[in-house]
Amino acid sequence: MTSTVPALGTRTAEGSALQAVLLDMDGTLVDTEGFWWDAEVEVFARLGHRLDDSWRHVVVGGPMTRSAGFLIEATGADITLAELTVLLNDGFEDRIGRALPLMPGAARLLAELVAHEIPTALVSASHRRIIDRVLTSLGPGNFGLTVAGDEVERTKPHPDPYLLAAGGLGADPARCVVIEDTATGIASAEAAGCHVVAVPSVAPITPAARRTVVPSLEEVDLSFLRGLLTM
Repeated sequence: MTSTVPALGTRTAEGSALQAVLLDMDGTLVDTEGFWWDAEVEVFARLGHRLDDSWRHVVVGGPMTRSAGFLIEATGADITLAELTVLLNDGFEDRIGRALPLMPGAARLLAELVAHEIPTALVSASHRRIIDRVLTSLGPGNFGLTVAGDEVERTKPHPDPYLLAAGGLGADPARCVVIEDTATGIASAEAAGCHVVAVPSVAPITPAARRTVVPSLEEVDLSFLRGLLTM
């Protein structure tokens, strides 16, 4: 289930049009996109299949059902979607149990948002069991709300996760900034009507209307985020 929204959820900084910041997890706040691919490669190797490196761009950032389903179809592996989902989550959880590197600038940005009481949500296509493990490193107190991929009927690239997060924080999606690293997540945020800051992890992303591309979270601070809604 999603977490309870604290009282400051609808509060905005004086003079700022920014109502909330909504952040993706894998590849955006934590350097784990490679962990997912490594888990996929390992699981399919045990099933007797070798994954093509070009498929990594297809599965990155996607919901588990889409990514796992694609790999089953592409390899012809004799495994059900439900069985594969369990194996992939197990493989990923094992990796984050050994190491969980944060992306450069992530800890500083989260601390700044908390210090200025900016309503913030974590919005991920990962399942709740994974999010809760990662939150022990990210700090659950940094987020007023968390949304997992297995808690919505339609996850990314559909707008539902970001609409749910904005609504849960009492924010207008048009007054929210989403920070994402993949085309799938960006499609979800833009379909919800949010401004987007893209920090590409695996595949390149081009700038567009209401979408700003930066090389790292080290380029992002509260002043930068507020400025996006005055452009």
